[in-house]
Amino acid sequence: MCALTRSDLQRIFEKVDVNGDGFLSLEELKMVLEKTGFKYSVEELECLVGKKRLELSEFLVFYECMVKQKNGEEEGGDEIEDVERDLVKTFKVFDLDGDGFITSQELECVLKRLGMWDERCGKDSTSMICSYDTNFDGKLDFQEFKDMMLLTNS
Repeated sequence: MCALTRSDLQRIFEKVDVNGDGFLSLEELKMVLEKTGFKYSVEELECLVGKKRLELSEFLVFYECMVKQKNGEEEGGDEIEDVERDLVKTFKVFDLDGDGFITSQELECVLKRLGMWDERCGKDSTSMICSYDTNFDGKLDFQEFKDMMLLTNS
């Protein structure tokens, strides 16, 4: 789980742009957010992004804003709580069996489901887990996951 590059984001954009029109509709954005455990209505997303559809460059700006918000770079008293709550929701998406840990099998399964796993890229889920597994038990607990997410986006 490395920081996403522009080409990574472009691939995600192309996969999420289901109708292939070069724009990400709010419905398409809502769909991918739901797959990752976030619940937004189309109306909430329109307020958040300020338009009915996003082209690639706008999607990149949206991503940067979300990363900044996650890192607490914007001012606001509830942001840390919001980030923590979002991380808990995201962790639960990856913790498929609900045991409080993310295994390499769970990571690979969720990434495949999201269309973000490419077996030709040479990465394997075990090495991805090991990169952030500080207690060397072969899986991520919530604190390790949180540290990974905050480090990845900084």
